[in-house]
Order: sequence, then C-alpha cells, then structure tokens
Amino acid sequence: MKLSGVFLGVLGIVMFSSKAVMVKMAYQYNVSSIHLLLFRMLFSLPFYIIILLLDNRKREVKVILKNKDYLWLFFFGFIGYYLASYFDFLGLQYIEASLERIILFVYPTLVLLINRLFFKEKVTKHQVWAILLTYIGVVLAFGSGSQVFDYTLLLGGVLVFLSALTYASYLVGSGWLIPRFGVKTFTSYAMIVSTICVVIHYLLVDRTSIFIYPKEVYYLGFLMAIIATLIPSFLVSYAIQKIGASNFSILGSIGPFSTIVLAIIFLNESMSFWQFIGAIIVVVGVRIVVKKNKGNS
Repeated sequence: MKLSGVFLGVLGIVMFSSKAVMVKMAYQYNVSSIHLLLFRMLFSLPFYIIILLLDNRKREVKVILKNKDYLWLFFFGFIGYYLASYFDFLGLQYIEASLERIILFVYPTLVLLINRLFFKEKVTKHQVWAILLTYIGVVLAFGSGSQVFDYTLLLGGVLVFLSALTYASYLVGSGWLIPRFGVKTFTSYAMIVSTICVVIHYLLVDRTSIFIYPKEVYYLGFLMAIIATLIPSFLVSYAIQKIGASNFSILGSIGPFSTIVLAIIFLNESMSFWQFIGAIIVVVGVRIVVKKNKGNS
C-alpha cells in the first residue's frame, strides 16, 4: 500500500470521526438539532456548488441523464444525507459520542441484510455468525457504558441505528447511480438536495431565529462543515484512488476508536472495560462481514 494513501485515508477517517464530538460540544450551548444540521449544510453548500460546476466543466464525455435519474438522485440525497444526518444529530442528544460511533459502524451488516432481503443476494454462514457477533458487541457496549440505562439512552440508540439503516439504504440504492453522474457530481448534488430538505424542515417545523446563539455555535457549525464533512470526503476519495477500496475498508476500522479517543480528550467521556470490549467485537464482526462479502462478489 502507498504510505501517502494510507496517511490520507487515516486522516480522512479521523476527521469524519470528529463530527460527533463537535455535535456534542455544540449541544452544550442548547442549540437545537435542526439548527445545528442547518449550519453544517449551509456552510458547506457554497463549496459543493463550486465543485459541481468545476467537475461538470472537466467532464469530456457526458452521460445522457433522464428525469428518473434526477428523481432517484433526489431520493437518495434525501435518505442518505438528510435523514441519516438528522437521525444521527437527534440521537447524539441522548447518547455519548463514543457509543454513537459504535452503533453507526454496523452499517455494513445492514447493507448485507438489505441486499439479502430485496435482491436475494447470498449470505454465508460465516456472515450470519459475524452479524450476530457484531450485534452482541453493540449490546455489550450499549449496556455497560457510563450512562444509566433508561428510556433516553434507548431512544438515542434507536435514533442512531435508524441513521445507520438509512445510510445503508443509500449505499445499496445509489451504487448504480453514481457511475452515471460521477462521484463528485453525485455527492455535490446529494449535498445540495440535503440542504434544501433541511431548509424546508426548518421552515415547516422550527422557524425560530438561527441568530440567537453564542459565536461558538457558529464556529462549530463551520468546522463541522469543513473539517468533518468537506475535506474528509475528498481525502477518502483520494485514498481509495491510491490504495483501493479493499485496503481502505481495513483502515475504516479506525473510525470507532478515533471517535472514542476524541470523545475522551474533548468531552471528558469515560469508557468501561466491557464497553471497549464491545467496540472491539463490533469492529471484528464488521470486518468479517466486509471481507466475506468481497470474497463472494
């Protein structure tokens, strides 16, 4: 593997992991989840518009796109970037950042189950055991943390799991669409769609002023947009280009642990021994699922 690709991949994963920590830091100022999501999307929007325009200029061969392609794009932008993010932000109101990342990391198992349910793709016995192992790890991490097990903890866990489920659905459904648009164009369009959805949500549900918070909230919103969204999305793309998707998936195991370390440093979160063991079990289970899935494809 190229060291430059590994470095870019690790840096991108760590930067993505910082999102949950920034959200928790912003919640200390009593900001609503929809306002925080709105800040993240609005601050990143101009950059994605510029990227979209530049990418369209560079593309020499343009695929003829149909109206249904744009309808599917809107749908996947809605579930993959708006719904998944909204569930995640809501869930972080109730659970710690480290637990959030452990739950989110199960999304490859959900991709496998969705493909089995809707597309009848084969699931091996090894994958079944790996999925069971993964969710045993989640239960262990969920029930042995520093938070008291109550309704709010359960609610937060369910919301974050819904985030993982909607993101997995996006990955399954958008796979055939991305080659038609191109990675940069598809991502930019999806982010623009998500921003529109967040703005509509804000106007329909919560029309309170967004200019009532201390400056720290806006700083965090901007940092979330740039450091935890825009930059890592390209670092990961370049890393995959240099070392390949298979090698990058190995680096992906760093995600839960980088969030745990960041949460301990910046949020003073603690982690029990059994919660740490649960995190390791989740990572091992997901790695087996991903490896076996590649072996079958």
